[in-house]
Amino acid sequence: MAKAAEKGSSLFEYTEASIKSLDWREHIRLRPGMYIGKLGDGSSKDDGIYVLVKETIDNSIDEHMMGYGKVIDVTITDSKVTVRDYGRGIPLGKVVDVVSKINTGAKYDSGAFQKSVGLNGVGTKAVNALSARFKVQAFRDGQSKMAEFKKGILVSESKIVKTTEKNGTLVEFEPDGTMFKNYHFIPEYLDDLMWNYAFLNAGLTINYNGRKFYSKDGLLDLLKQKVDAEEIRYPIIHIKGNDIEIALTHGNQYGEEYYSFVNGQNTTQGGTHLAAFREGIVRAVREFYKKDFDASDIRASIIGAISLRVQEPVFESQTKTKLGSINMAPDGPTIRNYVGDFVARELEIYLHKNAETADALLKRIMQSERERKEIAGIKKLANERAKKANLHNRKLRDCRYHFNDEKEPKGQESMIFITEGDSASGSITKSRNVETQAVFSLRGKPLNCFGLTKKVVYENEEFNLLQHALNIEDGLDGLRYNKVIIATDADVDGMHIRLLLLTFFLQFFPDLVKAGHVFILETPLFRVRNRKETIYCYSEEERRQAIAKLGGRPEITRFKGLGEISPEEFGSFIGENIRLQPVILTKDSHLRDILEFYMGKNSQTRQDFIIDRLRIELDVVEEEPVPEEA
Repeated sequence: MAKAAEKGSSLFEYTEASIKSLDWREHIRLRPGMYIGKLGDGSSKDDGIYVLVKETIDNSIDEHMMGYGKVIDVTITDSKVTVRDYGRGIPLGKVVDVVSKINTGAKYDSGAFQKSVGLNGVGTKAVNALSARFKVQAFRDGQSKMAEFKKGILVSESKIVKTTEKNGTLVEFEPDGTMFKNYHFIPEYLDDLMWNYAFLNAGLTINYNGRKFYSKDGLLDLLKQKVDAEEIRYPIIHIKGNDIEIALTHGNQYGEEYYSFVNGQNTTQGGTHLAAFREGIVRAVREFYKKDFDASDIRASIIGAISLRVQEPVFESQTKTKLGSINMAPDGPTIRNYVGDFVARELEIYLHKNAETADALLKRIMQSERERKEIAGIKKLANERAKKANLHNRKLRDCRYHFNDEKEPKGQESMIFITEGDSASGSITKSRNVETQAVFSLRGKPLNCFGLTKKVVYENEEFNLLQHALNIEDGLDGLRYNKVIIATDADVDGMHIRLLLLTFFLQFFPDLVKAGHVFILETPLFRVRNRKETIYCYSEEERRQAIAKLGGRPEITRFKGLGEISPEEFGSFIGENIRLQPVILTKDSHLRDILEFYMGKNSQTRQDFIIDRLRIELDVVEEEPVPEEA
């Protein structure tokens, strides 16, 4: 035993040689999660490539906030991002240092950047280190200086030269494909990003890929874009104060929907300011109507937005998605007190001045109260049934780590696959990563719940168990998985199940979809192989390319269902090379119209649409004679 211990200890010698010193770029590339969160491939809004874009534009926004530059030009192609602002321009003698030396920047000087987005001097350094190519050029008072880098290493630096360009800064970069594997920008995510910048900086013009993004009325414009005017119960309430702006209304949807920002940063996970916003609304309503309404009835179906400007904000992660508990200023009130008091006071004043809005709000609250009481008994029985059903053994193969779990591995995220059938569930269960991937097994096709009330969620066992598995009964605060993935066969039945599940989420939990948590799993349609190589193809075009690449007469297999793919093969499709299609609702999406078209009563229009799509699918899937294996 002593010899074994001695031998074992030699494997873990702790000497001077064990101590490693990494330079700034090596550390960022070795531990990117510390700087930009998860790498990802672009299928999620918070994937690393979008953080790179944000970090670059944030610097231009900070210049605008300080009163320099009313226009920002942004161009994004498949692989290159270009941002040109017209601010003061980086001081020419510090152009290289600002993008390549940690703890270097103007944001440590609170006099220069009072309420900026980033305060740690890391942003552009991370972009530089994680880019295959990075270029920065400053224009300042008739002079210019440029520097170019590759993966954070300086490769060229110009002298200071004369220029006729307007003051400002130009940054170009190409994300490093060895870090961001198979990455792609999703246009809708970039559109949202640009619109948010416009809404939070009224009067700023962003020219993005030939389109103009501009807002006059800030958060009022944001909610107008996010909400169907026919679905709101009263005109949007819009209130502005010192360093704070709020907007809110009530609709007819289930759940609560919020958009929160701090210093222009979209805090997708909320934080103290959003918690105080929600509390302030409840306080104002109770005080105005002199009735102790249940908080859930007041906030049911609410759509709200809050923007806050704070000196030296403290976020709970480098990606700044959740605001911590701090003061408004070093000697000022806490965020919670400032926001809560402002909302409670100003909203109550607004209701006193706008009687029609106050009446409409009261009717919405009382409707929510009636609906809650109607399902209270059913809800209690359903919760008891869920416990007795032994959910975690019969329906759910859980994972070890969950969304927002402090123990969740850095750079990874929890996800749940919703699938149907024993063979498909079995393949995913056997090949999944048990640390972060869970599986929920459906029993047959779900109920078409279009037009039904939330009562059905508790009466239908499948839906009840699913909402418990996700832990979304009372909103997204308890959501257990960052990605909710619908995994169905690529055939007619699979498509029907997919639509039924989407109907369920859009009808009763639209905030889950709007927050970017719902995805469709893409699985290969074909396997093309010869004796030396196997290629999995997700489309007819990829199949043709694979045949051309392999040459000869490769073996071609057409997968018709998830159960036909072996667990060994399936592992690669849900691992590092997973392909996900996000379910995105754009500003032109009208939920009621979408659900009515797909899941309402049959109409000639829908029949024609299905027939046309079927013809397209038949044209794509129709195979050439399959050659014998080479």
